[in-house]
Amino acid sequence: MKQVFSGFHADADGVPEVFAACMICSRTGSRFRGGKVVLLDHWLNRLERKFGRYAIPELTKIIIFTYAVGYVLSFMGLTQFIALDPAKVLQGQVWRVISWILMPPGGLNLFTVIMLFFYFSIGTALERTWGDFRYNMYIFTGLFFTLIGAFGVYFAGLKLGYPAQVFGGLISSMISTYYVNMSLFLAFAASYPEMQVLLYFIIPVKIKWLAILDLVLIGWDLVRYPWYGKVVIVVSLLNFILFYLSTKDLNRIRPSEVHRRNAYRRAMDEGRRRGFRTVDGGSGGAGSGMSGRENTTITKHRCAVCGRTELTDPDMEFRFCSKCNGNYEYCSEHLHRHKHVK
Repeated sequence: MKQVFSGFHADADGVPEVFAACMICSRTGSRFRGGKVVLLDHWLNRLERKFGRYAIPELTKIIIFTYAVGYVLSFMGLTQFIALDPAKVLQGQVWRVISWILMPPGGLNLFTVIMLFFYFSIGTALERTWGDFRYNMYIFTGLFFTLIGAFGVYFAGLKLGYPAQVFGGLISSMISTYYVNMSLFLAFAASYPEMQVLLYFIIPVKIKWLAILDLVLIGWDLVRYPWYGKVVIVVSLLNFILFYLSTKDLNRIRPSEVHRRNAYRRAMDEGRRRGFRTVDGGSGGAGSGMSGRENTTITKHRCAVCGRTELTDPDMEFRFCSKCNGNYEYCSEHLHRHKHVK
């Protein structure tokens, strides 16, 4: 039974089906070897084992509630007392270190209500997929980076001769959870790029195109804002940058890995010219008569995209994709980046 969350489809557990189809859940500690950037994942696994019981469940609901409180304070004209102004924090108004989280990301209108409902949907989906602890870490690191960035910009401005009170007010006008929310959406899009959503519940569009649009808007903000605004934007998105890098196989661009792939292709081409063939489906230039020698090496795993096996790459892990029609196995490099066979 499918459920619909703000225009995108999920399975009965609330996990989007395109992700549930072929994934290795990071919460279990499963991870790819062979060059995958696993340091961050390993560090999170250790933290989760030690502090996971302190994670806040259903954090997305709390975030939406803080927005509701923030809009109430906005209507009452009290946001000036909760904004993150580094100058006033240093004067003793220390509650601003936390109260700025209540700052609403924009004006309240119908579009804002729709977007909050959408963010509730994607936040809940990520929370159920990643687990409470990792979702907490993603949100709180975004808030922490924003806080550190605000004070870093403030002290840099003082060094450049900006007046403390005036510059603190300029920073406070730019600090909210807007870009933290955007980082949440970008993480969702990076996890489910092919998912289709109903924009305004009417227009079908893939989530990756909306993410590209968001990146364009971020780029425009980086162009038009002053230097301190640029720094605030970048630090607010640091949590997504770390998340994105931790999901990419950076080993593919290492010279040694490039050399290994090229050597493998040359060896395969040479084998075909000499009439070799492999039991797992490779054929050589001997033709249908199969004249010449034969390589009878039997492999247990073979990627349906690149042909990599456990013999050519012993450190590689292989998985079957449940969305493909048939027993198609893929290496870790192509598990999430292949066209499903129907």
